Amino acid sequence: MEALRTIGGSGARCLAAGDAALVVEFGDSVERSLNARVLAAAASIRAAGLAGIIEVVPTFRSLMVHLDPLVTDPAALATAIGGLTMDEGKQSGTGRTVHIPVLYGGEAGPDLEPLAAECGLSPDDVVRRHGAVRFHAYMLGFLPGFAYLGDLPAELRVPRLSEPRLRVPAGSVGVAGELTAVYPSESPGGWRLIGRTPISLFDPAREQPSLLQPGDKVRFQAVDAGQFEAIEAACAAGRYEPKTEFSA
Repeated sequence: MEALRTIGGSGARCLAAGDAALVVEFGDSVERSLNARVLAAAASIRAAGLAGIIEVVPTFRSLMVHLDPLVTDPAALATAIGGLTMDEGKQSGTGRTVHIPVLYGGEAGPDLEPLAAECGLSPDDVVRRHGAVRFHAYMLGFLPGFAYLGDLPAELRVPRLSEPRLRVPAGSVGVAGELTAVYPSESPGGWRLIGRTPISLFDPAREQPSLLQPGDKVRFQAVDAGQFEAIEAACAAGRYEPKTEFSA
């Protein structure tokens, strides 16, 4: 991609991605402080109302800005973005914590026991440690509504499966490396499956189809089989909303 501009003291670079998109890069690592800059920049760009912007998509370390080439072009947009205050006075997170119920182990989480053994822990230890973290939603990708959540405790970090499964059930909770995630729909996948949630992470009929957004926080709550079935039935009847907390 062609570099169009470096943004002031932030060190961010604007790069053209064809004639209908612009990438704003902030670094090359996965860390919360860097992602906070990405989310703050996304908020600044959206709030500025710059002509020609179709969508702003944050990732771990960069922003993809989709544009209408009949209204603007990457070079002009890079100049406009370069004049914005990217890191100050904007909320870098949503202030929202979503609680997701999970049935751990067994058929719902077939990799829980082998993962625990690999980590030198009991399955209960894995569940407690996974549930104790307030995870950060870095970005959405791979599937609609698939949120990459960090940061997994070091003692639970394992590589992906050497051979991915062809079918991972919707709602499966997996871990891979320093991340955890919920599969919103059935798909192939190589993450280690430790549990499953009965709630829907993506529903195109909702006003906001994806339950999770970049900048959200997530807590996983262990439930038993009876609670799982009750929540699943309530979801099917449209009577369940996950517990959500808001903070400044």
